[in-house]
Amino acid sequence: MPNYWFTPQTTTFEFGGRPMTIETGRLAKQAHGSALVTYGETVVLVTATHSKPRPGIDFFPLVVDYVEKTSAAGKIPGGFFKREGRLSDREVLVSRFIDRSIRPLFADGYSDETQIIATVLSADGENSADIPAFIGASAALSVSEMPFLGPIAAVRIGRNGGEWLINPTPEQTAESDLDFVVCGSRGAIVMVEGGAAQVPEADVLAGLKRAHEEITRAIDAIDDFAKKVTVQKIVMPEAPDTSELAAKVRSRAEAQLSEAVRIKDKHERYGAISEVEKEVVEEFVTAYRNEPATLDTLAAVEERQKGLSGLQSGVKNTLHDLRSELIRSRILDEGTRIDGRKTDEVRQIACEVRPVPRPHGVAVFTRGETQVMSFATLGGSGDAQTIDALDSRTEKPFYLHYNFPPFSVGEARMQRGPGRREVGHGTLAERALKQVLPDMEEFPYTIRIVSETLESNGSSSMATICSGCLAMMDAGVPLQAPVAGIAMGLIEEGDRVAVLSDILGDEDHLGDMDFKVAGTREGITALQMDIKIRQVDWSVLERALDQARQGRLHILDCMEKETAGELAGFQPRAELSRYAPRVKMISIKPDRIRDVIGPGGKVIRGIQDATNTKLDIDDSGTVTIFSPDTAALELAEAMVNELTQEAELERVYLGKVKRITDFGAFVEIFPGTDGLIHISHLAAGRVERVTDVLSEGDEVLAKCIEIDPTGRIRLSRKEALADAAAAAAEA
Repeated sequence: MPNYWFTPQTTTFEFGGRPMTIETGRLAKQAHGSALVTYGETVVLVTATHSKPRPGIDFFPLVVDYVEKTSAAGKIPGGFFKREGRLSDREVLVSRFIDRSIRPLFADGYSDETQIIATVLSADGENSADIPAFIGASAALSVSEMPFLGPIAAVRIGRNGGEWLINPTPEQTAESDLDFVVCGSRGAIVMVEGGAAQVPEADVLAGLKRAHEEITRAIDAIDDFAKKVTVQKIVMPEAPDTSELAAKVRSRAEAQLSEAVRIKDKHERYGAISEVEKEVVEEFVTAYRNEPATLDTLAAVEERQKGLSGLQSGVKNTLHDLRSELIRSRILDEGTRIDGRKTDEVRQIACEVRPVPRPHGVAVFTRGETQVMSFATLGGSGDAQTIDALDSRTEKPFYLHYNFPPFSVGEARMQRGPGRREVGHGTLAERALKQVLPDMEEFPYTIRIVSETLESNGSSSMATICSGCLAMMDAGVPLQAPVAGIAMGLIEEGDRVAVLSDILGDEDHLGDMDFKVAGTREGITALQMDIKIRQVDWSVLERALDQARQGRLHILDCMEKETAGELAGFQPRAELSRYAPRVKMISIKPDRIRDVIGPGGKVIRGIQDATNTKLDIDDSGTVTIFSPDTAALELAEAMVNELTQEAELERVYLGKVKRITDFGAFVEIFPGTDGLIHISHLAAGRVERVTDVLSEGDEVLAKCIEIDPTGRIRLSRKEALADAAAAAAEA
């Protein structure tokens, strides 16, 4: 053992049938909190640090980075620099999951710059590092001085053959009909994300309950771990009493604000609310400035300015709280939402298929003030996305890219590529649609979906699922079933509960839960849930799942009705777009692959250039030919067959004499394949010399009469001529 002069603290517990160890005090000791989590041979170091807050900020500046180092799997990064660069999509998704789970669990008023870094130090390929990273984040915060209101924990749950699997291996996950990552506190779950193979709502709820049982074990272990470390937690000072100011602001603004929040149109409502807030803030600021004050010192001036800043902040915060209270109370008291809908009512829906002509598949889905146009593009296996993960390198034949341009919410700002939100929303939609894709054997195309958010006021990710499904149906992708998605919300005050279907952006912001559910008529294909309060009762979750199902079925009915003129029977088109590539699959012997590819790819490129097609060849010898032109497909197929054809017994070929010897002539019956016509098989009578009958370069009819075990071919001109004469006589 190393001669350390400090004593690390560890806790080991059973988690998913395997031991997990949490350790602190050995690595990264200058971080305000650290945890080294070991699960199998997967090891993750998680650190938590904070620094003084930036003055004037009105949000919690938390950053979470989950980082996978290729050295953890004994690999060297690719590329020119041979160094890890920007976070991969998987790293972003794990970072988001940890962030969204822990963000609500810091004490009110805490606004320090806070950073969580989870670094994978070792990856065994059996135990995914994301769950240890989450456990480590909760443990590191629990042993830090930061006012963290945890602990919480997370678990991955799958199901195979009706048996629940806790933290399954990648092989087990691949065979599961359900794959959820679930985060929870001791009292309830607070976050869910994952996909399922059209699993009924009751089974999903049972899986969440089973996951929560395992979560409590991990929370017990983190509590035990934290007790071993002595740390003085930051105590947040009591907030100043602003009740008098709040009462004045409420009295002044409540009537006007109550009218403003009842305006149904988003931009009109925002404009009216902004006018009320501007007017009220100006009144209070003017009154403050008109108060008599002695400003005979610099300290007095600074104190006065500080008071003005605090006043403005207090008025704005009160107006924000008042606005939320008015909207929430209206929903609970009247059952009426911001735009006048009932709690279970979905906004008006319109769908349009193939609004533009050239894409392989395209659809526009509009729901209220949310509108998304999705494009489906078909390609070959060479268009699949390469995923270079820690433990493997795989090809991804289906992927979805979600875009959220600023004009979709009436803003003007720079576009800097997809951010973490775009990656998360795109992955959720991709997960929902992936469950209903056909097998590659049935439909051997790479499929790319591009989602363009054209307008947004509530869950563009669910609109992406709907438009993406319609785009693939327009492209002729034989989906197992149509998919739709809906975003649910929750307003809870004491015993009063309202579950909201198809929430607006404001309802998401002021609500207590954001619950996105996607699926078919048969069951759920994807789920994402963020709970913003301490806990939600299981009965409320069951109610939300049932209400989401009713909303999803309604949306599917609307999609079917709206596209009846284009998608007969709500089925994918029977024919691909005339601009989409057709596909032809042929099989060749694996040892003939080199003949099709040629030296340095010269032959296959020549075929592609000559026929304007695209060829993909796998190691089994399956050649997939893509082209929108049927004639080009057939030509490319003929060229491949010509290169790889095998001699057939009893078949007559028109060959070319390549070489003459004393005992016979070698004839090329097709490119790359020669056979021997022995001198005794040149003609019916005796032949003295081969050159009496044939010369190099002559074309000659030859019948294949034998193929020996080594592949050598014997030909006969004599039998070919005899067959020809017999055929002529019969004619």
